[in-house]
Amino acid sequence: MNIGVFGGSFDPVHYGHLLLAQQCLESSSLDRVLFVPVAHSPLRPRSPIADAKARVEMLQLAIADHPGFAISTIELERGEISYTVDTLRALKQGAPNDTFFLLMGLDSLLDFPRWHQPQEILSLARLLVVNRPSTSGPTAAEAWQVLRGFATDEQIDAIRSTIVDSQQFEFSSTDIRQRVSSGRSVRFRTPRAVEKYIETQGLYRG
Repeated sequence: MNIGVFGGSFDPVHYGHLLLAQQCLESSSLDRVLFVPVAHSPLRPRSPIADAKARVEMLQLAIADHPGFAISTIELERGEISYTVDTLRALKQGAPNDTFFLLMGLDSLLDFPRWHQPQEILSLARLLVVNRPSTSGPTAAEAWQVLRGFATDEQIDAIRSTIVDSQQFEFSSTDIRQRVSSGRSVRFRTPRAVEKYIETQGLYRG
């Protein structure tokens, strides 16, 4: 199977996450997109606002009945800093015959050299790069240049051949949290079931 690995805080999950995952599923012939909520990101000093249980439950509500979406709690179960290379090693060990694609924004490629063991990541999964239109983001040429420090020409060509051109979705978890904190509506920014969960659980209220 071809498995897309989509890591993030999902604090909370929103339509931008879901639309991006669906677009990658369709355009890259993936069999499944695996949402992997992080415990603690090594590149973000702040921990997620909602606890692990709440973030997983919101994801479950958001992807319910979608045959191509699934959740892995592998990083939450480790309960420490979430290194992508460790996650990919564990996933590959559990499914050695599957091919893994790591979903990543073009802008994230500029930070990729700072990731833990980037060369090992490239040996475990192919980067599935999402190019979203932006006037301030990096160009594709800049991103490929970054990769040349630790990726082979064959690996770069494989990544370039599967790049996903995506729309710019105007959704963010930060915006949703701020709206909830100030008493504003988050309707049409996240699935209705997630919106009701945030309300009933009293999440993000200042």
